[in-house]
Amino acid sequence: MIAYLGRIVHDNDAESKLDDDVSSISKSLDLQGSIENGDVSSLASKDFGGLYSVKPLFLIKPSGAEDISRVVKLASRTSNLTVAARGNGHSINGQAMAEGGFVIDMRSTEKNHFEFLPINGSHYIDVSGGALWEDVLTRCVSRYGYAPRSWTDYLSLTVGGTLSNAGVSGQAFRYGPQTSNVTELEVVTGKGEITICSETLNSELFFGVLGGLGQFGVITRARIKLQQAPDMVRWIRVVYSEFEEFTRDAEFLVTQKEGESFDYVEGFVFCNNDDPFNGWPSVPLDPGHEFNPTHISQTAGSILYCLEVAFHYRNSDHPTVDTAVNGLLGRLRFVEGLKSQVDVSYTKFLLRVNRAEEQVKANGPGDGPHPWLNLFVSKSDVVNFNRTVFKTMLKDGVGGPMLIYPLLRSKWDDRTSVVLPEGEIFYIVALLRFVPNGPSVEKLVAQNREIVNWCIKVGLDFKLYLPHYQSKGDWERHFGNRWSRFVERKASFDPMAILAPGQNIFRRDPSNIIISREF
Repeated sequence: MIAYLGRIVHDNDAESKLDDDVSSISKSLDLQGSIENGDVSSLASKDFGGLYSVKPLFLIKPSGAEDISRVVKLASRTSNLTVAARGNGHSINGQAMAEGGFVIDMRSTEKNHFEFLPINGSHYIDVSGGALWEDVLTRCVSRYGYAPRSWTDYLSLTVGGTLSNAGVSGQAFRYGPQTSNVTELEVVTGKGEITICSETLNSELFFGVLGGLGQFGVITRARIKLQQAPDMVRWIRVVYSEFEEFTRDAEFLVTQKEGESFDYVEGFVFCNNDDPFNGWPSVPLDPGHEFNPTHISQTAGSILYCLEVAFHYRNSDHPTVDTAVNGLLGRLRFVEGLKSQVDVSYTKFLLRVNRAEEQVKANGPGDGPHPWLNLFVSKSDVVNFNRTVFKTMLKDGVGGPMLIYPLLRSKWDDRTSVVLPEGEIFYIVALLRFVPNGPSVEKLVAQNREIVNWCIKVGLDFKLYLPHYQSKGDWERHFGNRWSRFVERKASFDPMAILAPGQNIFRRDPSNIIISREF
């Protein structure tokens, strides 16, 4: 088998023979799932970002962890084959691709695990790493009346995919990211070992995999913390003309005790004009309610700010909701007259971005490239970032949401592989561009680089979220004093650098033993 794969990799005439040999390879590997020719399957050669496209040798649709283990072990017996786990293909820069290697389609394992677990008075759900968060939500709520505590904005993402990065939304200020809400994992390491890990069992692997960018193992099962699901959500947006007032109120809300604030806090930047994608029309929650710009001061600049909050409640709580919500809003300094609110079911609220995506696809360039940029910026530098990036570089918008809201470092576990800016309060910034194909894509990618290069040049305390770098020096700067730990974890759990080659952090070494990537 190894000799045969070697001929495929090095023989230009082998391509025409692949289809005939797919079944024999599957039998040799004793796969319970299926295998497809990488040249035939377009699934594994593209992602949501639409900026990269490389062909794998094969697309594997495993039945479970055992199949993944067999594929990784096979790759380890070669000198150059790599393995990438692909969730729902929502990466931006080809992170889930493996040129000339194996791509694992984790969606084929989505139904392998789903078990509700009451343990010592708390509740958990065991789910597959290939399960979509939207399915976890609907099944947990409908069957048990419980739900995970921490989410992402968009839920058509796999459990393993978000846990390999962090998983952030408007609940993270209270419960931390999704990586802070998992208690046990089943992982296939870069050695092909199927390992159960937790805070107390194989803890170095557990914390390494969480936020580890797929470098140390493939997550095949996760145990997620649950809470009782509310029935309804009061979803509110308020507008600010001044950044300092916006950040003051946002930071006030995220630093209050549970029960003394909203249950969800986010924010975004929009243009002070009538542009349908970047301006006033992007704010109202009720389609029948129009934004009234006469409430905006004539001295306001070209950029405005929206604070988005949500209050959870049970149906039986409805009589007291107005009092609680009005009490919180009464402490904020938003522009009078520019408040929009709706009451929706809990599941409808959490699926809000999925519905928005469907609308974009129906009315705009939803299937085009998505040159997104996500950053964490320290509180100490966020005013400077706003002044230079939002007010100058992006004063005309990005053709999609420009998110910005505060998070609390104390809600994140420093033992994971995620790296953050210094200080207790930092901001997530997400530039979520939707653009058609064409020359504009290259310009926007260049603009992203300009923003990152400016952050580096002026010495901002920032980190890329969902990072993508091209050089060892950039990765060392990204991880800072955590780089040596990251390299040590790689040496322990994937010493041959088989996993997640699309992240561009490590490459396979001819000696089959790798400590760090050399460029």
